[in-house]
Amino acid sequence: MNKYSRSIVGLVLLLLIQLTGCTNQNTNVPDSRDDSPVNLIYYTIGDPDKDLQLVNNKINELLLRKIGITITYIKIGWEEYENRLNTMISSDTSFDIAFAPNFITNAKRGAWLKLNDYLTNQGKAMYDAINPVFWEGAKLNDGSIYGIPTNKELAVLENWIYPEALIKKYNIDISKYNTLESLEPLLRMIQKNEPDYIPMELNKDSHNFFAMYGYEYITNNKIPLAIQSLDPTASVVNIFETAEARQILTTLRRYYQLGFINQDAALREPGALQLDSKVFWKSASGGPLSESVWSKDLGYKIVAHPVTPEVATNVSVLGGMMAVNANTKHPEECIAFLNLLNTDSELRNLFNYGIEGIHYDLDHNGQVVLIDAQGNRLRNKAPNYAGVQFTQGNWFILNTLGGDFPDPLDKWEQFRTYNAKVVKSKVLGFNPDLSMMNDEFEKIENVWHKYYPLLMTGSVDIDTFLPKFNDELHKAGLEKVRAEVQKHLDAWRQERDKL
Repeated sequence: MNKYSRSIVGLVLLLLIQLTGCTNQNTNVPDSRDDSPVNLIYYTIGDPDKDLQLVNNKINELLLRKIGITITYIKIGWEEYENRLNTMISSDTSFDIAFAPNFITNAKRGAWLKLNDYLTNQGKAMYDAINPVFWEGAKLNDGSIYGIPTNKELAVLENWIYPEALIKKYNIDISKYNTLESLEPLLRMIQKNEPDYIPMELNKDSHNFFAMYGYEYITNNKIPLAIQSLDPTASVVNIFETAEARQILTTLRRYYQLGFINQDAALREPGALQLDSKVFWKSASGGPLSESVWSKDLGYKIVAHPVTPEVATNVSVLGGMMAVNANTKHPEECIAFLNLLNTDSELRNLFNYGIEGIHYDLDHNGQVVLIDAQGNRLRNKAPNYAGVQFTQGNWFILNTLGGDFPDPLDKWEQFRTYNAKVVKSKVLGFNPDLSMMNDEFEKIENVWHKYYPLLMTGSVDIDTFLPKFNDELHKAGLEKVRAEVQKHLDAWRQERDKL
């Protein structure tokens, strides 16, 4: 090769090297460190299960096969979940998806990812699968959507539940008991004749007795502002300044003094129903046909009677929200996971019931029969895994329960019929931006924690503590917040009237 030829070859090699370098720089070929699948950190409420990791591993097998990702599935106990979540949000702790109580407040603080664009493409399947009334309630006043509602019953009713054995023993017609005052002769009878039973069980979060009188909370239940759900012109009120509240509190105080209510009520943490607990009356939130789930949780058959109207409120439609962290590095993968959870029955059953053949079998009707580690039908024993159904996606793709407390085979058709007749609250979808009042919210919630458990369990004298509660609420800024909410509501109503 002569000198000229060598120069030409050298120039060609140099050009090839440069072109190769440009090609490598401009392609998105992952290096070996990025070959592992994206792993999402997912937090939800519920006591951690013995077999949680086993179920997590099975979930990841399915997720890898269907959408190529994995999750780390973390459950935090009922009494600490909300505080832990708020701490994680305020400290910018890294996570991707969470069950979101106090959803609207955190959405307005910028904690959750805006989902509108995702719901028209990548998440369209789950958007179409979920009842549109849920999306109506989930929107902020500007139309933004920051969370995925659980597709379930539209109106969550307060049900009074009783052990079937005692109802049959004393031939009680539970449909006759619709007010707190009407319960007194029943509670006296149980106290006298069934000393092993607590006549009435309450906990520190108590129950939404105000809904019996047509009220719903207008922000969240720790800010005691309420409104009449079906009155299109109703004003926002401090619920603890109403005649209905005083009547409820007075009755509860009387029952506490008579020994009907458990003495530790103001300290008892809320949570799942306790297996084999001997309680005559208890209130539980749910929809139609919830008796089978409550019976399973308690380990004995119960009967239930709803005492609140069938109204879809903001509280009921926002009660099971899942949200994506605004700071997630994997928004597309989060949407892919949530989309699958709301449309794929295999994944949804896995989250709710655990692993087929380990935690449950399917009977000849395709219904779930819970089993223990030895493969025997689970009776009077807590399962090694149990999902918290209202927190984890679309119910209508779940298998129904069989076993000792079976669901009707047409359960989900009955739910659809129920949802079709539910009446929408006149303030459904009213979710104003009150972020300018965060300081007042914090002060009011501190006062709420101080007095609410004591008053709503009958543990203290009403004439002494109710005036103190209302006085400290006012000092914390409740009237200022009420006026601001009313101003937003008036403007929202005017806009709605134009449509």
